Amino acid sequence: MTIHAETIACMEGSAGLITLDSPRSLNALSEDMIIAMQRHLDAWAEDPDICLVILQGAGERAFCAGGDIRQLYDVLGTDQSEAEATRYFNAEYRLDYTLHTYRKPLICWAHGVVMGGGLGLLAASRYRLLTPSAQLAMPEISIGLFPDVGAGYFLNRLPEGMGLFLGLTGARLNQIDSLRIGLADMTVPEDGFDALIQRIRDSRWRGEVAADDNRLYRLLNQFSNEHQTPHLKSELADHEQFIATICRGESLPDIVRDLLSRDSESSWWQTAINNLRSGCPTSAWLVFEQLKHARQLSLKEIFRTELAMAVNCCAGKDLKEGIRARLIDKDQQPKWQYSSVEELSADDVARYFTPPWPPTDNPLADLD
Repeated sequence: MTIHAETIACMEGSAGLITLDSPRSLNALSEDMIIAMQRHLDAWAEDPDICLVILQGAGERAFCAGGDIRQLYDVLGTDQSEAEATRYFNAEYRLDYTLHTYRKPLICWAHGVVMGGGLGLLAASRYRLLTPSAQLAMPEISIGLFPDVGAGYFLNRLPEGMGLFLGLTGARLNQIDSLRIGLADMTVPEDGFDALIQRIRDSRWRGEVAADDNRLYRLLNQFSNEHQTPHLKSELADHEQFIATICRGESLPDIVRDLLSRDSESSWWQTAINNLRSGCPTSAWLVFEQLKHARQLSLKEIFRTELAMAVNCCAGKDLKEGIRARLIDKDQQPKWQYSSVEELSADDVARYFTPPWPPTDNPLADLD
């Protein structure tokens, strides 16, 4: 098993702690990890002694680098891809939905790499704590996927145009910019986790959700205020207005053209735009349409839509090629089906949103 789950006894009541424990893979989420997390969360939800839950990642480099999609690589594009992809993404999205709707207070302590599925875990948590080393991103355009794990929900809640920009560019956000746009709640020191756990141990938790949540909110605010973290430079400050103006447009080709043409000496901006330039054109269209559609959907409907999109991506060519180029051969030269966003037709994009099963048979149809 690549997670570690334990119960922490407090002065009154207990807390559940889940540690992603696969530091060599940057705590990438395997199917076994996802299933184990789901099992513990379900059990703790029914345990009256467990009053709150904490998530963290082992090792110094990452909270979680995302889903371990290398597991799927060998079956992508084969007759097995639909069944294997459905099983994996169904489990991952079900876990994310559980976190979003968890009825007990939930803390996520995030450090280092927080990307893709890792950002999905963070975004779904009630209290999102970031250390100075945190680097947040949704980099799926680089491998021919799209920002999933509920991104249709949490990217749409960001300032105007920012969600689309992050999806198109995979831009990395540091601690200060993550708080700036609402992807995190509080700053915490790099070495402060044990001290926070001790504060939680020394508190009384009654099992009354509203009261415990209020007590935890005050505890976390006090802890954050007492532990000043290094002041980081905002990478977004010089670009926010431009992003808001350009990424509210109605034409994806125009948005991409304007982003690519912006002249900036910022290395952060240049890296983000190079991700867009070398990224998958199909993925660019998927995030563009995904965010538009998701504005009218409930959280459960967003996960059902993303499941269909993910399974369809696994049946296509771009995702396998992206994983090959970025993670297997590592030549960093993916050969996408289309060379630019202008080449895709409406039908090319629409087919990714068409479920490969009847509407009543969506594996996430039972989300409540």
